[in-house]
Amino acid sequence: MQTVLSSVLLDVPRAAVIWLALLGVIVAVVATLIARPDRFHVDRRIRQAVLPTELEVARERQDLDRYAEEVAVAAERAAVAAGRRRAEWLAAQEAVEAAWQAYQDVEADLRRLDAAAALPLPHTPQTPAEYADRERYLHRAALAAYWRQELSEEQLSDVFAHRNGWDPRLHPVEQELVLRRAVRDHLLARHRAAAERERAAWHDAELSAASARSLRDEAFAAVGREPETSDVLPLPGTEQPTAAGNRPGRPEFRQGRAAVA
Repeated sequence: MQTVLSSVLLDVPRAAVIWLALLGVIVAVVATLIARPDRFHVDRRIRQAVLPTELEVARERQDLDRYAEEVAVAAERAAVAAGRRRAEWLAAQEAVEAAWQAYQDVEADLRRLDAAAALPLPHTPQTPAEYADRERYLHRAALAAYWRQELSEEQLSDVFAHRNGWDPRLHPVEQELVLRRAVRDHLLARHRAAAERERAAWHDAELSAASARSLRDEAFAAVGREPETSDVLPLPGTEQPTAAGNRPGRPEFRQGRAAVA
């Protein structure tokens, strides 16, 4: 028993020294935490590590400026194209009105000829020379109408081929009536084709105007964009919610051409 007690008493001072050393380390750590609390904030170090550097911010600023310039150029070109499409639509609208007016004029002439056709026709001798004169009159009148763009090439071919109702033996009054009816049909078909072109031009002008507006809005939005410099990992309790309860952020940036409607 004396031997055991003597050995234990010899180890007590050594254990006391060890405990005092551990206690000193704990006191030093607590004092450091109190004096420098930010020294052991791991989340702050992580946040500093993931934040973009000045070089990255400068490159993103260059990308944003280049994107804004590209969108501005595209918006300017779209505006010019929209103006050209609108001018084409106005020209097509004028063509429709002109075609309709020409059709109305021919229709009025045709009504007068129909009224005159009710009267008895003048008597002319039934000779080969008379029929030759009637044929020459029909050809000259049809050719003059073709040069005035009142007859199509197909109709003129029918005149010289004496088909589809074109009879050179008819009286000149009857020939004029047939000719004016053919002119009326041709002008009506031309008016319908002009109306189709006008509708297509209006549709193209609307699309061009919508595209120009979209690019103009995108150009205005691109000018005010700033590079991402805010903290990626905010400290707990430092979030600043927006009116919708979300963290404010920068609009997403994509390199390339803007979307066109």
